[in-house]
Amino acid sequence: MATSEHGRVTTDDLALGAQEAGAREVLERLRQAAVHQSADEMSRVYAEDAVHEFPFTPPGVPSRLVGRDEIVNWIAAGWKAYPLRYERYRTQVIHDTDDPETIIVEQEALGVSPFTGEFALPNIVVLTVRNGQVVRLRDYVNILAVAAAMGRDR
Repeated sequence: MATSEHGRVTTDDLALGAQEAGAREVLERLRQAAVHQSADEMSRVYAEDAVHEFPFTPPGVPSRLVGRDEIVNWIAAGWKAYPLRYERYRTQVIHDTDDPETIIVEQEALGVSPFTGEFALPNIVVLTVRNGQVVRLRDYVNILAVAAAMGRDR
């Protein structure tokens, strides 16, 4: 795929019949990377200058990560530090917005914890994509549900 002189991909630059992945397709790639715990897959999902935000975080946990490397390194470190294993996601609903590149997703991450067995982690994600990659993700994760899945009170 070609880019314009300003480094942006335009519809005129795409090969005949080719189409960039939309927000729903990128969401599925993001979910699969998490289930596979694959830093390589996750790197392909995020744009180089992506921003990943966690509006609700406990003290000591970053609320904003900037850039693909920082995001993927933080996620991969979490996979090593916390033994929660996502097996799949359950979508409650996906809301379209006025911006065709942005969706709001109500979902649950379903998996297994060595501490508590099966778990469901509810969250809401506001996902913005551009050129088939995440450029901004606001992850309203339920931190109390994460603590419970880890066998902690909070």
